[in-house]
Amino acid sequence: MVLHSTLPEYEVYAIKYAELKGRHPTEIFMGADPHEAAVDMDYYVWLIRSPERTIVVDMGFNRMIAERRGRQFLRCPSEGLAALGVDAGTVSDVIISHMHYDHVGNYALFPKATFHLQDDEMAFATGRLMRHRCLCAAYEVEDVCSIVRHVYKGRVDFHNGDEEIAPGISVHLAPGHTAGLQFVRVLTAKGWLVLATDACHYRRHLEKNEVFPLVTNVAGLLEGYRKLRQLSSSPDLVIPGHDPWTMAAFPKCIPEDELIVRLA
Repeated sequence: MVLHSTLPEYEVYAIKYAELKGRHPTEIFMGADPHEAAVDMDYYVWLIRSPERTIVVDMGFNRMIAERRGRQFLRCPSEGLAALGVDAGTVSDVIISHMHYDHVGNYALFPKATFHLQDDEMAFATGRLMRHRCLCAAYEVEDVCSIVRHVYKGRVDFHNGDEEIAPGISVHLAPGHTAGLQFVRVLTAKGWLVLATDACHYRRHLEKNEVFPLVTNVAGLLEGYRKLRQLSSSPDLVIPGHDPWTMAAFPKCIPEDELIVRLA
């Protein structure tokens, strides 16, 4: 692929902050054989940076939510950022892929940030479909209300579909898992890298066109896979949202720190 010579190239990091061991395969892959091996799930936030710009993608959850939801909390996402020399308190831009609890729970760590969110996600998370337990269970109502409060403070930048955030960084609407989920495309030295977030939870979903069971629109989810493939320079540059593969496939970038890998 020919890259645009005038665009900046970014470093991209995956920062693991929590995990859940041994999930039943039917909780991860719709229609899976119940006799398949259990599946581990990792929880990440991501850092995009260049000498001129620092952007965080998603914010994770805190220890209290981890205990309530039965997840193993490894460390605060802000500690992972600090290990890379980034003070969460000074970050100016945070892209929120969607408003599920594991992606939006640490807004207080970013007091100076503008939050980037899709119009459709806010409408979904505050609309009539939240009456249904199967759709609202992955949202924390206090997180949603806090983001609404940030709207009134002028700290939420809304996007309507595919839009550029900065030169070489764009968000892309991929409804399916939620009605307003967005993933992030970034130009790197390796080519165009796509942070799929929950547009693709695991590589297997994309490779076999399988579906994560928590879904609002199956057809939209599958079309999102096509978009992920089209916008990345190679399949290995599509980074799924929860796959332990990420930690094994990419190099550790800090000695003695097992929770951070450099993607590009």
